[in-house]
Amino acid sequence: MRAVPAVIRRCLAGNKLFALALIPAVLLRVDAELGYRWQSWFNDSFSYVSSAVTLTPDTARPSGYPVYLWLLSPFHSYFLVTASQHLMGVLVAVMIYALARRRFAVPAWVAVLATLPVLYDGFEIQLEHLIMTDTLFLFLAFAALTVLLWNPRPSWRACLAAGLLLGLSSTVRSTGLALIPVFALYLLIRFLLPGPAEGVAGRNGGRGWRALIAGLVACGVAFAVPVIGYEAWYQEAHGQFTMTESTGVFLYSRVMTFADCSRMTLPVDLLSLCTSVPPAQRPIAQAYIWDAASPLNRFPAPKFSPTVNKLAEKFAIEAIEAQPLDYAQAVWDDTVRSFDWSRQVFPNGATYDEYLFGYQSLSIPGSPYRGYSSPEAYYVRGNPDTVVVNPFAELIRVYQRYVWLPGTLYGLILLIGLAGVVLRWRRAGRDALLPWLCSVVLVVAPAATAEFDYRYVTTAVPFACLAAAMTFGRRARGGQPDRSAGAGTSAADAVVRPAGDAVPGSDALPPEVMGGSPPPIPPIPPGPPEVTGGSPPPIPPGSSGDGAGGESGGAARLPRRIPGGGLRDGLANAGHNQRDLPADAP
Repeated sequence: MRAVPAVIRRCLAGNKLFALALIPAVLLRVDAELGYRWQSWFNDSFSYVSSAVTLTPDTARPSGYPVYLWLLSPFHSYFLVTASQHLMGVLVAVMIYALARRRFAVPAWVAVLATLPVLYDGFEIQLEHLIMTDTLFLFLAFAALTVLLWNPRPSWRACLAAGLLLGLSSTVRSTGLALIPVFALYLLIRFLLPGPAEGVAGRNGGRGWRALIAGLVACGVAFAVPVIGYEAWYQEAHGQFTMTESTGVFLYSRVMTFADCSRMTLPVDLLSLCTSVPPAQRPIAQAYIWDAASPLNRFPAPKFSPTVNKLAEKFAIEAIEAQPLDYAQAVWDDTVRSFDWSRQVFPNGATYDEYLFGYQSLSIPGSPYRGYSSPEAYYVRGNPDTVVVNPFAELIRVYQRYVWLPGTLYGLILLIGLAGVVLRWRRAGRDALLPWLCSVVLVVAPAATAEFDYRYVTTAVPFACLAAAMTFGRRARGGQPDRSAGAGTSAADAVVRPAGDAVPGSDALPPEVMGGSPPPIPPIPPGPPEVTGGSPPPIPPGSSGDGAGGESGGAARLPRRIPGGGLRDGLANAGHNQRDLPADAP
């Protein structure tokens, strides 16, 4: 027991700045719990809870998150759900900081700065407090990335763990499927294009191919296990070996903002999906799913069925092939919406308000279940309404109005990360490509397959922050110090070792990076460390110091008010309609 405080003291000794940033962030999340007891609702939350209490996969969305809710259901507590999600958000920040400092020797103030959007963005805190998939998805996907980046050359075991985590994230949100090609590309680059400091062993073509194949197979097999298991569960419940019956329906809604049937050659069975309303007069994409006037409702219910899904997918593919430039324009318009300075009220006021800490609980639809007023009441065995308690609620509500990351700054973070990828390719640039591409894919994929949503941007930001932080690293672990990264380092960081003192390939950070005093450096063993087993000396117990780059840093002030002061209560299906579809022209 006496060893535990010593471990904590050693951790704090080298990471004081991060600890100072972490404490207020935790207190903000405590305030959110006390002010909105013990959860907040979004219009999609109710389908997740229904799937959890019945343990039946939803036909419209992957149900990995309902499985998570089901695992926590014996406690009959929404507090446990949201508290665990707040913890996941904090752990994502810890992973950003740990990778930046341990793996890439980023100055302390830069590493802490990279965590601030996760720790302090008011919309991130509110998203963690919602009964929604996004926080669990972010945690699993970022954990997969952390495992893969933790060592310069990931072992097949690391690839196995990363693939499993990524597969689990895909059962939570289907966007995870789009990340597997990104991970595969990273492994291809990492094993076949080793850096200048990785030695002859890293350039051995045969060894590189063998490591690549082992890594890809391990990652692919581990990724497939939860996905195939989920599809088998779905087949048992609905008779189809798939994850959902909605991919075609959502893609159909995407193309209906521009699809012109007069420019397409359609079979007879797809003609009923056309509309004569001019594209300029059409509503947003999601209206073509949820509105009663949607052409999808011309088919027998249910909407999310194999027949309707396949017909909608065929129509969407025909539209994209006939109008590729219009499709590209639609994807571009939704993607660039992510980088606006101000948040616009989108897709409508009611849905926008559900992303804010409001004045009252969202109305829960009444559908009795096992003697309770709703599945949400059954899950908690009591009242599922959010209890708004002041002054805690007022504090976090006002905080969210003023402290959040605007899209323009997110775009700037992406540009910094891209500069690091290009300009420092032979150092940390190859590794930074992985989080950078993940961030881009998480924004573009929803715009390409469904429609833009602000919560998709919130989950993409942490990956971009890590990529940007890696740009300022002095070296990648296992490589020589990068002298080009001198800008932004403190005077203490500017000490340059003699070339003979470096220990390439070591698994431990230099003590001056982690906050300790550098011990005497023993003679270098003959041969590369990865061959001889050499490693740098351990950090002596009790070492102290603030580490490299101990100056304080912080995010830019964002003294602006978010639009939409209504904060009004919305209906349970508020996110599904912006306005009625116009009637087809005669």
